[in-house]
Amino acid sequence: MNSSLIQLLVLAGVAIFLILKLRSVLGTRDGFEKPPVPLEDVRPRARRDFEVIDGGPDRDITDHAPDGSETAKALAAMKLVEPGFSVNTFLQGARGAYEMILMAFERGEIDEIREFLDDEIEAAFVQVINAREEQGLTISAKFIGLKELSLVEATFDRDTKRAEVTVRYVGELTSAVRNKAGEIIEGSEKEIKRQRDVWTFGRTMGAADPNWQLVATGE
Repeated sequence: MNSSLIQLLVLAGVAIFLILKLRSVLGTRDGFEKPPVPLEDVRPRARRDFEVIDGGPDRDITDHAPDGSETAKALAAMKLVEPGFSVNTFLQGARGAYEMILMAFERGEIDEIREFLDDEIEAAFVQVINAREEQGLTISAKFIGLKELSLVEATFDRDTKRAEVTVRYVGELTSAVRNKAGEIIEGSEKEIKRQRDVWTFGRTMGAADPNWQLVATGE
């Protein structure tokens, strides 16, 4: 066997050895494979622009009262006594209470709302309703909707656990006053008027009765 053939066989053996060695390190590639991921793509992702911080402001309160204000402190104290209390849920209830109480008062149907009125407010409502009846006056009213509802103030007595929350309303309704003959003497059944009210609701936090009562009215 000449030297050229021997040299060729040696080179072939070296080539086969190198191929086997490469396969053991890189593995076998079949068909299309994605190119290696660039180095910059595997770097740690940047952190979010925000993080949830434990013990931060209570948005249920700060959405309606400045953080650190007396009203915010009162609302926070209410939550300590009654953890299930929510300002947003309270305001939703106050929205429905406004229409219910206002319309019952206009119709003179005090029994429908008696449990939502404290004694003084109930007495004042009854006095007005009785006076209308004595004069033979009736009111036809229709609630259109609320244009504004906002929390004005909140107070809390830590000794008695008595809470009061004041809410400002701007409502729209039609209202017409008729005399005994059925004639409209005030207002209109077609003209929408805007009515502004400031109502205060009170309740003892932690009590079994979940109902808030109307304790003061104004505008």
